[in-house]
Amino acid sequence: MDLFDKVSADIKSAMLARDQVRLEALRGIKKEFLEAKTAKGSDGSLSDEMATKVLVKMVKQRKESAEIYNQQNRPELAQEELAQAAVIEEYLPKQLSDEELTEELKKIIDQVGATSAKEMGRVMGVASKALAGRADGRAISAKVKELLA
Repeated sequence: MDLFDKVSADIKSAMLARDQVRLEALRGIKKEFLEAKTAKGSDGSLSDEMATKVLVKMVKQRKESAEIYNQQNRPELAQEELAQAAVIEEYLPKQLSDEELTEELKKIIDQVGATSAKEMGRVMGVASKALAGRADGRAISAKVKELLA
């Protein structure tokens, strides 16, 4: 079962359970998936890889919104955004721990042959694709800087 079908099935179970936060988050996911399927240049299908990119983007948006709400002293809205982000994260691959991220990046640095911080762009290009959905872009960037320093 691909992610799109899984989300559709989970919408039904959230409706039956009357879980409004989960239902709203799942409907948002389905909306984004449908938009990605029908986007210009799309072939009408949605691979799990594309779906993961959509989910990562959605989680990032929710967390940024929560940050803004906290700055504006609106904790109730921030909490709602974080709750939705948590639901969306359930559909992402397991996130790498700090040690696992370091190991993966060391392999990528060896593969690319980077030796200095000047070659960070090459490493980031490969790492971003290889670790998509499994690690945050900022965490990857910070760890690459640390390893190449």
